[in-house]
Amino acid sequence: MDTKNNGSEIYLTILSEANYSPNYAGWMNDYEITRFLESRWKYQTDASVRDYIRYMNESTTNFLFGIFLQDTNQHIGNIKIGGIDWIHRYGDVGLLIGERSHWGKGYASLAILQVTQIAFRHLNLNKLWAGIYKGNEGSYKAFIKAGWRDVGLLKNHRYSNGQYIDEYLVEIIK
Repeated sequence: MDTKNNGSEIYLTILSEANYSPNYAGWMNDYEITRFLESRWKYQTDASVRDYIRYMNESTTNFLFGIFLQDTNQHIGNIKIGGIDWIHRYGDVGLLIGERSHWGKGYASLAILQVTQIAFRHLNLNKLWAGIYKGNEGSYKAFIKAGWRDVGLLKNHRYSNGQYIDEYLVEIIK
């Protein structure tokens, strides 16, 4: 399951210990990069990143894809389909563009489009959803640009910087 040579500037492929960026652990410890992620609560090392990759690759309900630049094969981030319910055929999507120099270039929405195609065509899922911290406007806009729709707001759902904040819910149906 990969999207290499798809005509896009980026491609997705299952993340492995052989293809992940040596910068990955650094991304996970950079508050600016992870401030809207649940992973921000734990310090990450190269070993913990490798353990996470192994865990995801052994899972039957999670798929972790690396986001790579088509022209250089540089690993710039990750996108996952997680919590898959095979009976009801849905899963949640989370993403991270770890290389700051690639923020604001539209790679997140391209990755969302590609992971949506994988979910519907290869995994035969019917629905994907995502929760996005209010304040993470870049992610929210990327999902909307990729054709997802806003379906609600969970009030005071997340704790961040000493206060409770809302969480947007977005989804897409096959």
